[in-house]
This record gives sequence, C-alpha cells and structure tokens, in this order.
Amino acid sequence: MYKTAMLGCGGRARGHADAYRFIKRGKLAAICDMDKERLNTFGDTFGIASRYTDLDEMLEKEKPDVLHIVTSPVVPSSNARIRYPLMKQASDHGVPAAIIEKPVAVEGEDWKQIVKLAVETKTKFVVNTQLNFHPKNLELKNDVAEGRIGEIKFIDASARSRAAEQGGHVLQLVSSYIDNARPVRVLGQISGSEYLTAETHPSPTHAVGHVLYENSLHVSLAFGTEMAQRASDEPGIYGHKRVFVVGTKGFIHWRFSSWERTTLEGGYEGGPLNYGEQDVIAQANFTEAIFDWLDDENNVHPTHLKQSLVESNIILGMYQSGLTNQIIELPFEPPDGLMESFRKKL
Repeated sequence: MYKTAMLGCGGRARGHADAYRFIKRGKLAAICDMDKERLNTFGDTFGIASRYTDLDEMLEKEKPDVLHIVTSPVVPSSNARIRYPLMKQASDHGVPAAIIEKPVAVEGEDWKQIVKLAVETKTKFVVNTQLNFHPKNLELKNDVAEGRIGEIKFIDASARSRAAEQGGHVLQLVSSYIDNARPVRVLGQISGSEYLTAETHPSPTHAVGHVLYENSLHVSLAFGTEMAQRASDEPGIYGHKRVFVVGTKGFIHWRFSSWERTTLEGGYEGGPLNYGEQDVIAQANFTEAIFDWLDDENNVHPTHLKQSLVESNIILGMYQSGLTNQIIELPFEPPDGLMESFRKKL
C-alpha cells in the first residue's frame, strides 16, 4: 500500500481525492494548504486527519511515496510562477513520485527551469492529463492501435478554453494516439490580449496551430471560443475538449460527453458519455499507473515529465510562431518574456 499526500485543497484537489474510492494500492494520508479553513473543510470531507499548513513539515514527517501537487502555475496575488519551486521542493525532499497539474509551464522561463530539473531529479514526476485513462478513450485508442481505422492520416484536436488551461490535455491526447511520435515543426497564430494578466493561467485568448510530426503526420490544433468546435451541450468553455483521428479505413472521435467511431467491420457507431463518471475512473487509473512505475522502472507512466515537456514545447512554439510569423522548428528553446511580448504585439 503506497502512502500519498496532497498539496492544495481547492476544487481540483477534490477530483484527485474522490478517485481514491477506486484506488486499490494507495491511501491519501496527509494534506497541506496554507488556508486553514479550506484545509479543515477538505480534511473533514475526505476523512484525513493529518493536516499541515507547511509543505516542508508535511514531507519531513509523512514521507509520502506520492505527492499530489494540486496548485495553479501562478500565485494570483503576486503573479509569481510556482510550478518549478514546488517541484524542486518535492525533489529536494526525495519524494519518490509526484503528480503536477497542467500546464507544465506558462512561458519560457519556467519551461527551461523544469527541463533542467527533469534531467537532474530522481523524483518520478507525471503531469495530471488524465484524459488518457478515460475508459472510452482507452477503448478508442485500442481500436487505433489494432489497425481498425487503418493508417492514421490526420488528427484534429481542440478545446474552447485557452491553450494554457487545456492545451496539456489536448496535446497529450494526440501523443497517446501516435505513440509519442516526435513533433518536427509548428506554424501558429495567436489573438486576444484580455487574459495575458489572468490570475492563474496567463495566455493569449485564442491560438491555432498546425504541427508536423516525424512520421509525416499532420495535426491541427485550435484553442479558444472563436476557433475551437463546440464538443457538447455543456455551457461555458471547459466541456469542449476533443480529439478526432482520421485513418485510411475509418475514424474515431472522442469528445467531452460523446464519442464516434467508424470502421469497415462495424460501420458507424456513437453515443453519449458521462464525463464525471468516466473522469473519476480515469483519475484512479492514472494514479494506479504511478504505482506501476514505482513497482517497475520499465513501466514508465504515459504522462511522465519529459514527454509532457515535449507537448508543452509545442504550445510555446505555437506562441512563438504567432509572434514572429515564422515556422518554428521543434524542439526549440523558448525566449524569456513571452507574456510581455504578447502585450506589445496584441
């Protein structure tokens, strides 16, 4: 039985904690949050007695096998980037494995810090892009892997929220369908300045991109309400993640609350999905896969940090292409000060 702990007791953390109803090999034993009221409410809700307001103290006393870092990448009150400092803190304490929320990085400075950490750390970091583990998505991916839609020719993926918010989900879905093929170059465009000073996920309002991968596969990306498709009847922006994979013999289409598939054998099929029911199982499967990696070094988690940094680099490349009106060869080292450059251009 693995011992786990959680940093951050906000709304997203509840999804992590609720999944422990279905987790067989781990127990959420301790929680940490600087807001005592939020900490105690969360602890009472999920029956967790060990509560801390200081991360160092929790890690020293509890020595968890897995740490959930469920925080935004930016501190709202100060605009400070905190993804890297918290990851470095976990690494310095020798935490065996840690989950971080997406995005991996907001701009060039923190991306480069985390790339360096990924080389140096012994902590097994994974990024919480759990859509990979949705039961229906796993079924559709199996269809693709077994050749039921033939050779993949094109992928269209999008989210109506901003790239900084949901881009990690979308790019990881793409990677999962093409065995983490290496991206070669990206051409992108950006628009909209109203969220460049957003409290938690600063970014252009809209972004689109066209990515070429090493196997000559082309992928189209779209983020934001003006360019991305509506993928459900859900209001707002967060219920509209989707990936559409086209092959020589058919296609699959996974969406927030529905799915489609066409194969030569089965013809056209489709139906609704309950995202909440699928997601809690996905979060549990995601966490169990970390235990698999701790059990066996060769059983690497699908959303391990180095792969997630590749996907983050695509988004930053799309941004840079929009700024410079140039095709960006990947991987590339993003410049410092992207948000300031956006403010000047947009």
